[in-house]
Amino acid sequence: MPSLFDAIDLGAIHAPNRILMAPLTRGRADKAAVPTPIMAEYYAQRAGAGLIISEATGISRQGLGWPFAPGLWSDEQVEAWRPVTKAVHDAGGRIVAQLWHMGRQVHSSVIGEQPVSASATATAGQAHTYDGKQDFETARPLTLDEIPVLLDTYARATANALAAGFDGVQVHAANGYLIDQFLRDNANFRDDRYGGTPENRIRLLREVVERVAGVAGADRTSVRLSPNGDSQGVDDSNPAAVFIPAAQALAEIGIGFLELREPGPDGTFGKTDVPKLSPQIRDVFTGPLVLNSDYETAAQAQAAIDAGTADAISFGRTFLANPDLPERLAKDAPLNQSNIKTWYSQGPEGYTDYPTLDEAKAA
Repeated sequence: MPSLFDAIDLGAIHAPNRILMAPLTRGRADKAAVPTPIMAEYYAQRAGAGLIISEATGISRQGLGWPFAPGLWSDEQVEAWRPVTKAVHDAGGRIVAQLWHMGRQVHSSVIGEQPVSASATATAGQAHTYDGKQDFETARPLTLDEIPVLLDTYARATANALAAGFDGVQVHAANGYLIDQFLRDNANFRDDRYGGTPENRIRLLREVVERVAGVAGADRTSVRLSPNGDSQGVDDSNPAAVFIPAAQALAEIGIGFLELREPGPDGTFGKTDVPKLSPQIRDVFTGPLVLNSDYETAAQAQAAIDAGTADAISFGRTFLANPDLPERLAKDAPLNQSNIKTWYSQGPEGYTDYPTLDEAKAA
């Protein structure tokens, strides 16, 4: 079996190791969702990853409700991303843009309109806004006439990502956001061709990925799914019936890799007793399979590769606090612990000030 530190081809992207940086929302853009200069330093610090998957990046104002998260729908945003991707490339790294539409997980005070979703549903709890937390609102269902517009928006964001210098894109179809809201039966009550049967609920995912792949190339397109358990109030009564054929459809499109966020019963940031579907998905998805959620050590990651379940592992919060994570894992060195209070704050604290091993020794 390959080592965690061996190279792998993720479609057209050659990764020098199998330690990927998972997408991590950090809230360091400005209010117009324009990336800021400090983001170039942050991503360049982590260029030792086999591949960086960027923080979730909005495809439109309608789809981006997280305060100070970046977007990819305007020329200004594209120009501001260019120094970020250049800094990563200059440091020897590779980076893809994760394309994000949050669906109902937003608030009208941020996006300027009523949220949209598969159906007229609302998330329990409160949304993050520029005015503090506010109760989630009931979304309106996307109309059939709006779906072609949505597909065009994904295509435009993909073209913008390539123009900004990204090496590819990832379609965010996980974590209870818009595409996940179409996939799962507790959020999708439609009676048209996008609702009802698993085949219909998978349709939007397939159409989005086909459009994105038509712009970026299938071998520079990837997808993130979260097939097991509740995710921000979005769940399914029979996930295998939805996610196994979804993975098969993605294999037929020929995407570069598939990433699965799969928490377990002892998860530290979300937990579930719903069995993981990665073994069954592995049977139908023929491309590289990347697993995510609660991997913190090289031994844990290597065990998943040795079992044949994964080809690579994406590390999230561990990468947040350890810019030189691959080196630390290779040397079995101690890990910095992240400060949750600075995850989504602005400025360098808890963002670009986590020390590398060399910096820690020098101190």
